[in-house]
Amino acid sequence: MGARIIENGEIGISWVMDEPMARASHALTDGEKVWLIDPVDDEAAMDRALSLGKPAVVFQLLDRHNRDCQEVADRLGVDLVALPLELRGTPFEAIEVVENRIWKERALWWKKTKTLVVAEAIGASKMFNPSEAGAGVHIGLRATPPRRQLGTYNPKHLLMGHGDPINGKQATIALQEALERSRRDLPGTMLKIPFAFR
Repeated sequence: MGARIIENGEIGISWVMDEPMARASHALTDGEKVWLIDPVDDEAAMDRALSLGKPAVVFQLLDRHNRDCQEVADRLGVDLVALPLELRGTPFEAIEVVENRIWKERALWWKKTKTLVVAEAIGASKMFNPSEAGAGVHIGLRATPPRRQLGTYNPKHLLMGHGDPINGKQATIALQEALERSRRDLPGTMLKIPFAFR
């Protein structure tokens, strides 16, 4: 099981694991530093990520997304920042997407490049039943989609924790359509979930 490496232009790369859940990780760069987000430790992907600049920090955006975050941070000698809120010294703003007893999730917004990174609330793999635009809301949030938290952003790059990134004008269309269709598509999503892991 390897990873597909996807170039996202000047902002960096994503890599997506060849598996039903299509776990996706990201390396964002400003040309000097590299920030790693929810990394799965794939050797080729990590080599490519580290070619982009000096590693600055590893971000874990979902409480249950341990993945290989700690191992990667330890190996690179950088901090692991889980569920970030205060991001001084970085180009990112933190967004509190979900905060309750069973689910804690943050997203990152990089205003200069119009990059939105969402770990779990929005995804592009089959289990999210994405719309034609390419993204869908997690089944656990379909009844109460995070419109207030994410609906005001107009990304040029939509990077998600599951599935391929969406770049260009399609990114905003995919995000808005996912939020707008969330409740309406709930019955169909529940029917498709069993087939998403085949």
